[in-house]
Amino acid sequence: MPVSQTPGPGAESRLEVFVLPGIGEIRAGDDLAAIILAAAGPDAALLADGDILAVTSKIVSKAEGRQVAATDREQAITDETVRVVATRAHPGGVTRIVENRQGLVMAAAGVDASNVEHGTVLLLPADPDASARALCSALRSATGLYLGVLITDTVGRPWRDGQTDIAIGAAGVAVLDDLRGTADAHGRRLDVTVAAVADEIAGAADLIKGKTSGNPVAVLRGLGQLVGAIDAEDRGARRLLRDSANDMFRVGSAEAYAEGYAAGLAAAAATADSAAISDSAAETTVVASAEPTQAPQVPSRGTTTA
Repeated sequence: MPVSQTPGPGAESRLEVFVLPGIGEIRAGDDLAAIILAAAGPDAALLADGDILAVTSKIVSKAEGRQVAATDREQAITDETVRVVATRAHPGGVTRIVENRQGLVMAAAGVDASNVEHGTVLLLPADPDASARALCSALRSATGLYLGVLITDTVGRPWRDGQTDIAIGAAGVAVLDDLRGTADAHGRRLDVTVAAVADEIAGAADLIKGKTSGNPVAVLRGLGQLVGAIDAEDRGARRLLRDSANDMFRVGSAEAYAEGYAAGLAAAAATADSAAISDSAAETTVVASAEPTQAPQVPSRGTTTA
């Protein structure tokens, strides 16, 4: 039976969220762990065992040198796209929802042109989980504290207006809380409930980090039960990606219609071709059966045969 990581009855339920102030502009090659520790005060006084740090992906990308020259942002989006999910034209251009190289489905492949130098765009970390592991290892080594790290990014969502933050990288944090096999408050068995706790944490952190406040790192305290080994199999944001076999909305509505229409035309053409071949074969058979057979030669009177 799965063991839930949610606090049980009687456990203290208190969540504290705060930002680490004073983190300035990040540039390629910066030691992000050292910068975060400096913001945490002398001897990392603002941090404690079991804390989870939610780090905006933008500063990770900048530190890793993922800022690239791109006079044409659309081309940068194309370069980062693995699969087009949906497109929609609007007066300002075309919105593209795509699957990017990291396996994430999001608008514009996660390519960001805000808060970067003119003529450049910012790509997501090449491997957000690896980035999270490196940062988490450095922070744990420097502080001796049992910390978790989430790398977050902002996305839109199907069926819902507005955007929220999700976890695109994780280390030392359980990203899912599997409640299947446990019972609810009335004793009924839960069969499908798996909480996406890493995304919930990312959303909570975004409430205090904001988009324009210059606070790219938030600390969440009170979720120590989710913090664990850095390399554990259940502690990586890639686990949150739904595989294609279970994705009921793999393409947009217009794309699904176009695919279905094309498939219908192909099926109709194949049926027509098959019918034409059958008709041709039947006609050949009829023609062949209608051809007169050669009459046997009857000897004329007065002739003899050998």
